Amino acid sequence: MSNVFLLQNQYQQLLSKQGEWVDGREASTLFRTAHRDEALNHMIETNARDYTLRMKILECPLNDRGLPLLRDEDLPPLAVAGAAGEESECREELQAEPELAAENA
Repeated sequence: MSNVFLLQNQYQQLLSKQGEWVDGREASTLFRTAHRDEALNHMIETNARDYTLRMKILECPLNDRGLPLLRDEDLPPLAVAGAAGEESECREELQAEPELAAENA
């Protein structure tokens, strides 16, 4: 098996062929190259467009169909979109707990 190089940002999102940051669960849409120097050049060009990005080059093996095999720890968590709503619910529960403690005392 050979390896390919992908670009990953600080949020564990991967760069797609269209230049968008995606979660990487659809491996066929990801930007990939067989050459590390080409990935480095693309990383520099992408960073020039958005200087706030913190990217790294991710090396992955290919499966039998020629798609990158990503480990679970290389992908962002599934509940990224719903995390903000869940977090606010947790905060509401935490704020309600002191009131319950005061009532029980």
